[in-house]
Amino acid sequence: MNSRYQALSANLSARFGDAIEDVIQGPNDAHGELTVVVAKESLTQVCAALRDEPDFAFEMLIDICGVDYLTYGESEWETRSASNSGFSRGVDREVVIPDPATEYDSQRFAVVYQLLSVSNNQRLRLRVYTGTANPPVVPSVIEIWSSADWYEREAFDLFGILFEGHPDLRRILTDYGFIGHPFRKDFPLSGNVEVKYDEELGRVVYQPVSIEPRTLVPRTIRDDNRYVSADKESGDNG
Repeated sequence: MNSRYQALSANLSARFGDAIEDVIQGPNDAHGELTVVVAKESLTQVCAALRDEPDFAFEMLIDICGVDYLTYGESEWETRSASNSGFSRGVDREVVIPDPATEYDSQRFAVVYQLLSVSNNQRLRLRVYTGTANPPVVPSVIEIWSSADWYEREAFDLFGILFEGHPDLRRILTDYGFIGHPFRKDFPLSGNVEVKYDEELGRVVYQPVSIEPRTLVPRTIRDDNRYVSADKESGDNG
């Protein structure tokens, strides 16, 4: 990491203290930039300061995205012993409606903010974990950067993360009657419901998914008839 980002890291730690839970930089950051983990209760205060104070001047919010860290770091590519926890979860299909009484792991869901300072020619990545709350919730930053509007709606739609203070938090990509949040790691690969036009009712209706489940486990050893035929032909020629 270059000296400018090292100086920014030091300024952030000195300015915000305990509001910053972690600073990821140097060899731990694959992009040579700076990632700061902010405490959820301090998010709006930190963001306002990052926008307004000349030492930071992050005038632009480039993007917001949700992250689901469920099974993070676990291998899903063990082709000989893959289970329903990985790509092969397509084998089982069931309607999964989250239990509102369930608490999440404190670092399962996160929201990531990509910031740009045009004045200082610097970028900064903020990460805030949603905690154990179900549904996951973080404060909205729409009053700080108006571009957060649709980004927060997208994260809500795809991950089910609520943004407290958002003036119009509703789905933006999926249908209003959609069940679940499709970017969560435990969302069924074929979904929960599908829609079709019912000629008798004269309208679009919902029904259980009719797609046959498929196993999506990558295979490295193939013993199908393509290779059997090739062996047979080579034997005949010999």
